[in-house]
Amino acid sequence: MAEAAPAGSTTVTACLLIIGNEILSGRTQDKNLSFIGTRLNELGIRLMEVRVIPDVETTIVATLNEVRRRFDYVFTTGGIGPTHDDITADCVAKAFGRPLIENPEARAILAAHYASTGGELTAARLRMARTPEGAMLIDNPVSKAPGFQVENVFVMAGIPAIMQAMFSSLQHRLVGGRPLQSRSVAVELGESFVADGLARLQERFPKVEMGSYPFNRGGRFGTRLVLRASEPALLDVAAAELETLLVGLGASHAWEEAASQAAPQAVEAAPR
Repeated sequence: MAEAAPAGSTTVTACLLIIGNEILSGRTQDKNLSFIGTRLNELGIRLMEVRVIPDVETTIVATLNEVRRRFDYVFTTGGIGPTHDDITADCVAKAFGRPLIENPEARAILAAHYASTGGELTAARLRMARTPEGAMLIDNPVSKAPGFQVENVFVMAGIPAIMQAMFSSLQHRLVGGRPLQSRSVAVELGESFVADGLARLQERFPKVEMGSYPFNRGGRFGTRLVLRASEPALLDVAAAELETLLVGLGASHAWEEAASQAAPQAVEAAPR
């Protein structure tokens, strides 16, 4: 696990770049965002921005150069396979102004893997040994072809099982702050009924993120209200005031259980 940042330190931020024409075309559905966002939050790192960009060199280089200066960590998925359109390694090298090399350590890993499986280390497969000069490899226990890290940028595969294994291999290199905790409550009212009160509550608690998300359960409409903060005591106070607001509105609602935190009991509104 990542070492925790000192108490009171600034928020540690991250950006995810999902690279691939197949994602933008809709042919492939991304399954990595939820995993990465959840794991980063557990490590006390806020995923602040996600971009889906095409396999276009100028776009990847420009985007990477922008976000690596704005965020503490940048993660990329996709574009490090053996085919001609896997150009992420090329683009990362260009963004950092480093030569793209055949990494000796990566080549050795691939050579040992294909020797043990009876496969041939072809020119196409050797493309997966390319990294910017000076890159640190990210272990891939699933299919062996490694990802790599250059400064604050972590380059991973797009295949979910491989990406998840790579993330597990690199997470000890990350230093985070305090994780966000959350409280959520399902309310049997539309968003407009709670909007004014929630806005006033947000003004009183600027350090607590507050969101409302409508739902439809078997034809019954309602709103899920979610509070998020890194300070548990502050979150508890804001949740208590939200509880008072909902009782005042006569709203049927139920607080939802969250990991390692107790939730207030459900409260039923008086008949109307």
